[in-house]
Amino acid sequence: MSQLFQTKSLDSLVRGTEEPGHQLKRTLGAVQLTALGVGAIIGAGIFSTVGTAAAGGGAHLGAGPAVALSFVLTAIACGFAALCYAEFAAMVPLAGSAYTYAYATLGELVAWIIGWDLILEYAIGNVAVAVSWSGYFQELLRGLGIAWPAWLGMDFRTAIQASHQVQAAQAAHVDVATLGPVVAHAYQAFLAAPRIAGLPIIFDLPAFSIVAFITWILVRGIRESAWLNASMVALKLLVIGFFVVVGAMYVKPANWTPFAPNGFAGISNAAAIIFFAYIGFDAVSTAAEEAKNPQRDMPIAMIASLIICTIIYIVVAVVLTGLLNYKFLDTAEPLATAFSGIGMNWAAGVVSLGAVFATTSVLVVFQMGQPRIFFSMGRDGLLPPWSAKVHPKYRTPYITTILTGVFVALFASISNINEVVELTNIGTLFAFVLVSIGIVVLRRTNPDQPRPFRTPFVPVVPLLSVVMCGYLMFELPLITWIRFVLWLAIGLVIYYLYGIHHSTLRAENSKRVDASA
Repeated sequence: MSQLFQTKSLDSLVRGTEEPGHQLKRTLGAVQLTALGVGAIIGAGIFSTVGTAAAGGGAHLGAGPAVALSFVLTAIACGFAALCYAEFAAMVPLAGSAYTYAYATLGELVAWIIGWDLILEYAIGNVAVAVSWSGYFQELLRGLGIAWPAWLGMDFRTAIQASHQVQAAQAAHVDVATLGPVVAHAYQAFLAAPRIAGLPIIFDLPAFSIVAFITWILVRGIRESAWLNASMVALKLLVIGFFVVVGAMYVKPANWTPFAPNGFAGISNAAAIIFFAYIGFDAVSTAAEEAKNPQRDMPIAMIASLIICTIIYIVVAVVLTGLLNYKFLDTAEPLATAFSGIGMNWAAGVVSLGAVFATTSVLVVFQMGQPRIFFSMGRDGLLPPWSAKVHPKYRTPYITTILTGVFVALFASISNINEVVELTNIGTLFAFVLVSIGIVVLRRTNPDQPRPFRTPFVPVVPLLSVVMCGYLMFELPLITWIRFVLWLAIGLVIYYLYGIHHSTLRAENSKRVDASA
């Protein structure tokens, strides 16, 4: 049991990056890293989940116009976590993010758990982003007068559920039109889909295709990936600026009443949903091994990207809920819906184009982050050696990049976005909790370690991060918790079958014991 919680020294972790064939290329500066953070944060969250957070739906209470306060609440929780991440990123400028930090502070077993958990943030999170990208891409095509086959633009489960809803409505002699346009579109896909042995063939081709393209870019190199991300960030900020400036001219203050229809319960419930809009600042830490001056630039990039995005989110939320009554914003593309609701279809088309740019940049950063987690775990022996291989020409972890791309592309073509978002949120919040605990532990176990950036007011700030992130976790539905526990259980089985027997830390300890003997 003591070996399960044995930590890996910071010096040992750094030495692992100096091995031939395991070195990444340092090319990123503070501006590029901040752009990566903004690129990862501003995406599917603000362009999609803000509508559900405001309007509510299913088991969720809506915040109404007070969704702006939900963004503030989530930003505070993320801010505490960001300060903890910044200290670790400056101390341990390696590619593994929270996985590497846990290995240095909480031991190998916890490191494995958090590494496995981060798959929920990066890979599963990218599934949701790809689905959102597909929705806005199809909306853009419709605005251009291009018809896209419905059965090639959604997941199988949504179409089947729509067919059941329509059949139930018809049996009850209920007007099918009352089910809404989303159900109608999904039912159209069900009817139009070709069939094999009576089974409809329905999948999301745009989501699959964009992930395949991003994967190819990432294999080619980090410089190319950063350039693509910076371009997308600039374009989407222009479109968000367009939404705010143009939308502000059509705001109706009456739409802000009632401001908080469900009180603090609605605000906090919405905060748990829009947490997805903040996932990304920690993704900057996965590029630490490719930063020119990580000790200085990593803390700057993480905190700056979080502040910039919080200001943007609050302004967008205020304008959005002023444009259209919050009850009508529960759609996959609420910003476009707001303009369409006041008859400005051309403006809705511009927003859809911006959403395509926004989600593309998120796909780049998340798709870049996941392979580097696998890369670090492979370098530590917890995954097979091929996962730590670097391309001899491009200097990227190409095998794990390709495998991640295949996984995300396949699941993006068949998955439901709402369930994926909630699973991503709980996985990321859990990672934040463990990183915050790690700061307190490391201050006690290794107080003399050089810290280019120090989290202020320890242990108050880390403990506040734990409390607030834990609170947001408990705001998520029970089914999400069940899926999360099952996911962790699968990861533990893999660790005990493979990782525990191939760990480089255990191998080093065995050599020391043999040498002593």
